[in-house]
Amino acid sequence: MLRFGTIGSGWITDEYIHGAKDSGLWELTAVYSRTPERGWEYAKKHGAAEVFTDIRAMAASDCIDAVYIASPNVMHYEHCKAFLENGKHVICEKPLCAQAEKAAELYRLAEKNHVIFLEAIMFLHLPQRKLLEDALKKIGDISMAKIDFCQRSSKLDTFLNGELPNIFNPQLETGALMDLGVYCVYPALHFFGKPQSFHIDTVQLKSGADGCGVITMRYLNRLVTLTYSKLGQAGANTDFQGTEGSVRVDSISRIAGVSLWHKDTTVETLCGDDEKYRLMGWEAKDFYRYITEPEKSRAEYQYCVKLSIDVAEFLEEARKKAGIRFPSDPK
Repeated sequence: MLRFGTIGSGWITDEYIHGAKDSGLWELTAVYSRTPERGWEYAKKHGAAEVFTDIRAMAASDCIDAVYIASPNVMHYEHCKAFLENGKHVICEKPLCAQAEKAAELYRLAEKNHVIFLEAIMFLHLPQRKLLEDALKKIGDISMAKIDFCQRSSKLDTFLNGELPNIFNPQLETGALMDLGVYCVYPALHFFGKPQSFHIDTVQLKSGADGCGVITMRYLNRLVTLTYSKLGQAGANTDFQGTEGSVRVDSISRIAGVSLWHKDTTVETLCGDDEKYRLMGWEAKDFYRYITEPEKSRAEYQYCVKLSIDVAEFLEEARKKAGIRFPSDPK
């Protein structure tokens, strides 16, 4: 087993810990918190023996082999860099960095120090992805794809009542595009590559964050639209349309509720859903495999790296076109 630590104490970290432990490949040995009281409370909850309140001390510690980072977006770069510099393997929640060059720099640092650096995006690691890819081959030429992740934020009412939750604060490099749009960009670039051109429209909130958006990506013989929102819940979700049928996906981030609709109107249900911790467990399994079987998994890992940088570049260009600026952006 490999030993890992965590940065972040939200529900997403809970699920990752559960999934990593459930894989039988990982042991949680340390957690980070800004306060020792909160740290020991979280460590006790999950059975970790060590608590750190200093990132540098945790990165230099020999009690972990790797770290899962789920800190606010604006902190990803510095947190990842600290652990990579100390020879620790890193899996960091999406999006890695607001600027693509920072993400590329971190990947170069990981390569220099012979460690694995991975963006935590379930889509690339779920076995259901193979089912989806096989289904898309059966629907002929795809002329239209609509990829959706619209999910009403649990913090929206707080925001509407005049407060400023982290997820609606551009100072923390958040907003609908970075938080949810990334889940649409990943499959779009994975399945179809970089578009010839694209257009973006957003709804800007009074905080300066984007609340929702639509991106239209143009390819030679195909249009791909991405819809994402933190202001409302989607009723109709992802849909790939081909000459021989269509493929529908209830949740693109989880690759859940996938069905193949043939042109003769018959329907095949390909997969349902699974518990969140099990889905995140597939990330933890691949992270372990990339570390322990570097030669066998090299091509797969390198593809993850390339796609991650491509996504970071696309998100940065989309923000520029939409006028979404963060303090860390070049002047």
